[in-house]
Amino acid sequence: MDRRFLLAVGLMVAVLVVPPLFMKRPAPKRPVAADTLAARGPVPEAPANAGVAAPAAAAPAVPVLAAAARTDDTVTLGRRDAAYRFSARGAALEQATFPRLRNYRPGERGMVQLVRSDDRMLAHRLVVGADTVRFDSVPFAIGRLGDTLRMTGRSGALTESIAVSEVPGRPYLLDIRGELSGLDGRGALLILGLGNGFANVEADSLDNYRHYGVAVRRTTPDNHYFRSVDSGVTQALDGPFDWVAVKSKYFIGALLSPDSTQPQLGGAILVGGRRTGRGIAPTLGTSTTMAVGPDGRFHYQLYLGPAMPDALRPLGRDLDRASPYGWIFRPIVMPVAVWITRLFLWMHEHLHLSYGFVLVVFGVMVRLLLWPLNQRAMKSQVAMMAVQPILKDLQTRYKNDQQKLQAEMMKVYKEHHVNPLGGCLPLLLPMPILLALFFVFANTIELRGAPFLWLPDLSLRDPLFVTPVVMGLSMFALSKLSQSGMPPNPQAKTMTYVMPVMMTVLFVNFASGLNLYYAVSNLVSLPQQYLINKARLAEISRRQVSGGGKG
Repeated sequence: MDRRFLLAVGLMVAVLVVPPLFMKRPAPKRPVAADTLAARGPVPEAPANAGVAAPAAAAPAVPVLAAAARTDDTVTLGRRDAAYRFSARGAALEQATFPRLRNYRPGERGMVQLVRSDDRMLAHRLVVGADTVRFDSVPFAIGRLGDTLRMTGRSGALTESIAVSEVPGRPYLLDIRGELSGLDGRGALLILGLGNGFANVEADSLDNYRHYGVAVRRTTPDNHYFRSVDSGVTQALDGPFDWVAVKSKYFIGALLSPDSTQPQLGGAILVGGRRTGRGIAPTLGTSTTMAVGPDGRFHYQLYLGPAMPDALRPLGRDLDRASPYGWIFRPIVMPVAVWITRLFLWMHEHLHLSYGFVLVVFGVMVRLLLWPLNQRAMKSQVAMMAVQPILKDLQTRYKNDQQKLQAEMMKVYKEHHVNPLGGCLPLLLPMPILLALFFVFANTIELRGAPFLWLPDLSLRDPLFVTPVVMGLSMFALSKLSQSGMPPNPQAKTMTYVMPVMMTVLFVNFASGLNLYYAVSNLVSLPQQYLINKARLAEISRRQVSGGGKG
């Protein structure tokens, strides 16, 4: 999460007199050697090892390709939304392309290709006893039978056969079944590689690298989500896991156990990339382990594609929660972000509005919904103004008895029907929406590359800085107007000038869509605030005529 956004939130919360939030930083994780992965992983010969679930029902046998089969360089398994190309060297995935998604990296054109040119995914290594067999470098006989890729490779006395097929009705999901011959009734440990991060296909590579991370899901004893982008550090995670995923800003690659009730991924190792001058890790090597029983069979699935809720949610594995919506604010932000995302998609599809106009309509709609609360807040402010002389007298009389002072103040509030917090609610309610929108723009691929007027991409900063400047100016005008008719307050006057400047500086590099929403919300609030000021003056006059009686 961007620290500048946290700072902005902290400033706004402080202005609203909300108690500050404190968060302890997690203790640094102890670096571990890369070769500890095998030691932590489960070997079926010792089924009592901790942290390893029993394998699911054995997968069907995989027919071995005939020895005389021609070994091609690559074979592609394709569909309308994606194409996956496997290499004869190690039967690894060397290319994943998505024809419907555009590559926005400067100087490049065409469709998204996620696998880096110097990397591969699904490379297999096998640990048998004290030996490690490098199937990732073995030449495989590779061919296609119908909609299934079949690959066979041999290393010494061991033969590995793999079948890769698409899952009907599940875009971006591959089903992978394998069989190892030559184990002679022994168990083994399969090490699966998820590569060293995705190829950069975003216009803002630095922002994309900030979102690199790993997420895992444990089903016992409870669900647990973990995300790490530590640079230059090797970490080992103990399972069992239902899935292990790597993600960038908009894309995700996840290895899944075939049965979520029997998690089979025993452990994971994360290798942080080399730290750059800006403290960003451009690579993140990830591997996980899977137990292979004495029958030599194994089965897992791979989701590789855009992190679209409509594609992830039907899997029923909480994979759509791999993105870090909300960070420490997750319990509040996650439901709001999901609701906003669904509303945006619905408005775009059914009202045929561009996402820019969706943001404009949404900003207006939020302010209209808050109008009744703003009216009530105004009346609460006037009521507080009316009882201020009484409160000041109580503070003088009971300055040495805080308990008595609090009791008398509550009595005054009750008699005059005053809610001391009534004026804060309309200011606090937009905060979860603003927080949620930050994460919506950071994780919603539908908004990726969406243009609006002069803005080339609503998920990136405004290249002309128009929206943050308008946001700051409208914030100043709104704050200035809200002080009209109120008693002089030096602190409020100072914040009227300071906060717009600080917020403009903090938001200048945020997504232009976020600034657009904030600016529209402020502009719509200006006529509302004018009407509230008139109503406030009328309410004050009414109370003065009635002798300042009860509200």
